[in-house]
Amino acid sequence: MRTGAKAGLKARVVAPGALDASEIAAWRALQAAEPAFASPLLGPDFALAVGAERTDARVAVFRRSGEPIGFLAFHRRPGGYARPIGAPFCDYHALIADRAAGLDAGDALDAAGLAALRLTALVDPHGAFAATATEPAWGYRITIATSAADWLDALWAASANRGKNHRRYRRTLEREAGPLRLVGDDRDPAAFETLIAWKREQFARTGLHDFLGVPWAAGLMRRLFETRGEHFGGQLISLYAGERLVAGHFGARAGGWFHPWIGAFEPELKAHSPGMVHQVEAIAAMDDMGLRVYDLGAGEDHWKQQFTQSGAWVGVGLATAPTLAGALARSRDRMWALPPLARAPLVGRVRNRLDQIAALELTLAGRLEGAAYALTSQRRRQWAA
Repeated sequence: MRTGAKAGLKARVVAPGALDASEIAAWRALQAAEPAFASPLLGPDFALAVGAERTDARVAVFRRSGEPIGFLAFHRRPGGYARPIGAPFCDYHALIADRAAGLDAGDALDAAGLAALRLTALVDPHGAFAATATEPAWGYRITIATSAADWLDALWAASANRGKNHRRYRRTLEREAGPLRLVGDDRDPAAFETLIAWKREQFARTGLHDFLGVPWAAGLMRRLFETRGEHFGGQLISLYAGERLVAGHFGARAGGWFHPWIGAFEPELKAHSPGMVHQVEAIAAMDDMGLRVYDLGAGEDHWKQQFTQSGAWVGVGLATAPTLAGALARSRDRMWALPPLARAPLVGRVRNRLDQIAALELTLAGRLEGAAYALTSQRRRQWAA
C-alpha cells in the first residue's frame, strides 16, 4: 500500500484478478452513480477481461480511512509510464470516483507509483484532471431518448437524401444477395470468425496496423465473444442476406450501452454499401435489443457523422504526477509540439499510429516491425493518393 502526496490517500495496486468482491462491488456502485461512467469500457468487467490476457494490467484502488473511494485501471509500462486498461481499445477511460472524494489525478498517480498516464479519450466529469492540459475530441453516440423509430425519423428529416440513399442501397443489396435480416445477438462462432477475417483483410489492403493479429488483442476479442454475464459481455450484431453474412459489428455491452470495435462487411458487396445498411438496420432494432446507446467512439471517421446527433467530449493528452519523473515525462511529450513538428499534419498522423502500435505490441521487436510497416505503408498511401 502506497501513500500519495496528499495526506491520507493510499493506493493498493493489484492485477484485476486480485480485486476482492467488496472492491468490485464498490467500483460498480461508483460507476452506477455517475451517468458519464456508464460505458462498458469503464467497469470492472472490462478490466478483468483484459487482465486475463495481459500480465501488465493493473488496478489502483484508492482509499481514505480504509474505505475505497476510487479506481484507476491501467497497463504499467517501463519507467512508471502507464496506458489506460485495454489500450488502444479503451475508447473511453477514467478515474472512477465520486465527486465528493475530491480526487486529484496527479496525487492519484503519485499514490499508485506512476509518473505519467497517456490519455486518449478521457472521461472526467468530476474534474480530477483539471490541472492536465488536454485537447478535446468528440465521442460519437447514437442515443435513443424516446424510440429508435423517432430517432431515425429525425435523422431522415435532417437529410432527405440520406434516407433515399439508404432505401436504394437496401433494395439493391436485397436484389443482389437475398432478403435481409438482422441478428441482434449473433452467437454463431463462424459469423464471428468471418467478421474477424474481413477486418484483417481490410487492414492488409489499406496498410493499417493489424491489431487483430496481435495475440493478446485477438484473445481479448474471443474472450468477450464468449462472455455473457449479468453486468457485461460481448455482442455481435449481424446482417444476413438469406443465409449469407453480409456485415456485422462486434464489441462490448453493459446494460443498454453497446460499444463496437470491429465493423466489417462482405468485400464482394462493397458497391451496395452493406456497412451503411447494417448500421441503419441496427439502429432500427435498438428497442428490440434493449439498447439505449450505440457508441461509435471518438475519431474523425466521416461515416460516424452521418449517423449521430449526440455524443460527448473527451480529453487527449498526458497526465503526470507532481514528481521529478512526472516532469521529465511531460517534457518529453512536449517535444512533439515544437515547431516545425507541430505544423506538419503528417506528424500528427504518424505519432498517433506509432502510439497505437506501442500500445498493442508488447515487445521491442514487435514495435520496431510495426513502426517500419507503418512508415512504409504511409508512403504507399501517399503515392496512391
